[in-house]
Amino acid sequence: MEFNDEDKIKATILYHLRRKKVIGGVHTPFDTVTRGFPSHLGKDVKKIAEELIRKGYIIKKITNYGLHISLNKDKIKEIEEFIKKILDYSF
Repeated sequence: MEFNDEDKIKATILYHLRRKKVIGGVHTPFDTVTRGFPSHLGKDVKKIAEELIRKGYIIKKITNYGLHISLNKDKIKEIEEFIKKILDYSF
């Protein structure tokens, strides 16, 4: 089964957040989602991250020092299954 690049980017974003345990009350600046991706993909990666926010996988937290994000702890099983399906990583 072949996955498109967008799915791989989604899974990679979710994987990085999951691996660093950025779940629920733990959050990280939104700009960190582009780390590890080639710089020419920056805008695409941010758009895809915003889509994950709209779908409820990532939760936004607006702070006085910028937008922060974390994984939705209610969807963690779903997120882990998606990462396993696309990237074949397990937790």
